[in-house]
Amino acid sequence: MLAKVVGTVVATRKDERLVASKLLVARPLDVSGQPDGNYVVAVDTVDAGFGDTVLIVSGSSARMAQGYKDCPIDAAIIGVIDQVDTPGQVDTPGQVDTPGQVDTPGHGAPPPAGPVPGARK
Repeated sequence: MLAKVVGTVVATRKDERLVASKLLVARPLDVSGQPDGNYVVAVDTVDAGFGDTVLIVSGSSARMAQGYKDCPIDAAIIGVIDQVDTPGQVDTPGQVDTPGQVDTPGHGAPPPAGPVPGARK
């Protein structure tokens, strides 16, 4: 699922297998970038941060994330999303895609020249 990181969870007491894990609160998004669903607490596996648009997997897939095979988790952040293009949408001429935000327009638009400010390496 696509989601936006909206907060953190501080747990001074938790399962010992999660002691070094960062827990983030995320709000699912639809493909247009609008909130869609209830908040999710997920283990961060990619060093995501507040305001990032992320990819979350849940259920047994969450436990497949690096280092979490036998951990009691149900959701894991496995990617930071730079852009989402939805086929069938038409670009507005001159529109600039913003890294870190869900962007439904953009289908067919050429990528920006050079490095994208704020993009992860």
